[in-house]
Amino acid sequence: MNQFIQNLVGMGGMTEQVIATDFLIAAKESVRNYTIAITEAATPTVRSVLKEQLQDAIQTHENITNYMISKGYYHPHEIREQLQVDLTAAMTATDLAQKTNN
Repeated sequence: MNQFIQNLVGMGGMTEQVIATDFLIAAKESVRNYTIAITEAATPTVRSVLKEQLQDAIQTHENITNYMISKGYYHPHEIREQLQVDLTAAMTATDLAQKTNN
């Protein structure tokens, strides 16, 4: 999405943050899903492959988390700062919804 369209719909620079957040959530779901799959795997070979995939998913989650922290999108150790980021994102989403409904 180019800058003009982002500004037109009120998203500004939030597109990158939204994408990163979605990616982080997906990575977290992958970790959870791999752990469940490991407990249900029928053979040691399948469990081994799934454990390797789990390690990759954990590393991906860490990489995304570190990226988001470096950009100021995620504050896992500062609840007040994270609350402000979340409130800003929620207000932007609400404003965007209102603009598209008018």
